[in-house]
Amino acid sequence: MRHGKKFNHLGRKAAHRKAMLSNMAGSLIEHKRISTTLAKAKALRVYVEPLITKAKSNTVHSRRTAFSKLKNKHVVKELFDTVGPKVGDRPGGYTRIIKMGRRFGDNAEICYIELVDFNEVMLQAKEASGSGKRTRRKKKKSGSTAANTAAAATAVAATDAVVDTAPEVVEETVAETIADTATNAVEKVEETAAEVVDKVEETATDAVETVTETTSEVVEETPAAPEAPAADEPAAEEPKADDAEQASDEDKSEDA
Repeated sequence: MRHGKKFNHLGRKAAHRKAMLSNMAGSLIEHKRISTTLAKAKALRVYVEPLITKAKSNTVHSRRTAFSKLKNKHVVKELFDTVGPKVGDRPGGYTRIIKMGRRFGDNAEICYIELVDFNEVMLQAKEASGSGKRTRRKKKKSGSTAANTAAAATAVAATDAVVDTAPEVVEETVAETIADTATNAVEKVEETAAEVVDKVEETATDAVETVTETTSEVVEETPAAPEAPAADEPAAEEPKADDAEQASDEDKSEDA
């Protein structure tokens, strides 16, 4: 069982594995980015980063050590003339692995491995954002202890003064606010009352005019009443027949 063994043989013998990593390291230094499987990229990172660290010291011994690993003088020249000066200020971590999903067929994980300082797109984005390395360390306080103590005392005194005067300021502010609010309310009420009175007067005037016009129209449309005929004087009543007979009887009695 291979429990706890982190070394990845990559399914190859030692000679084959070293030759493959040497060729991959040369391709990475020459092209600055290559595509491979994730397992090979992790093994290559362990292989090539010590060589890049060697390139920071441009000596004959460092060149011979790099050549013993890379087996290519053009790659060694590129490493010491281009890559070394470019990564001189970086304390390790020269490569970046970017995962690209899985490969069709054997479903192996594919990724890009690249040199960090040669990705111009990401460098420009970093410069544009202006985000540098962040740290959680606290900055050292400048100035003497006496000056800091005096400043603290002044700040405390100012705070006490503000606290003492705060209630008076608050009361004055509240009183002014209440007075302004009451004045504005009275003005609004007066304006509203005046508007209501004007509307009532206009409504009353319109109502009177409407009633007057309606009355005149009704009077004009009503027909005149016909005059009553004059009453005839009552005619003299004719003496009744009984009265005539009584009168004739009285005459006869007088003659007798």
